[in-house]
Amino acid sequence: MLWDKDAVFKALSDSTRRLILDELSERSEVTLYELTVRLIMKHDLTISRQAIAKHLAVLEEAGLVKSKRKGKYRVLMFNNEPLKNLLKGWTE
Repeated sequence: MLWDKDAVFKALSDSTRRLILDELSERSEVTLYELTVRLIMKHDLTISRQAIAKHLAVLEEAGLVKSKRKGKYRVLMFNNEPLKNLLKGWTE
């Protein structure tokens, strides 16, 4: 699958979104609530769940985050394939 390179760069241009990817890369699955708590406690961010959800929408549009329903929760997962695809052309 080909991802929009501009969407990937846009997603990576924001420091909060990069922190979100850092947190998601450390765990296989996380809920929005868990992610919010980690960003507030670990990184001392002042951010709402709604603001994080907006960042996640940008990350999902770029293909860097996937989500699925697990019971009553939406579980978030990091997808590094767009990054591999992006760097592939430059590193080979």
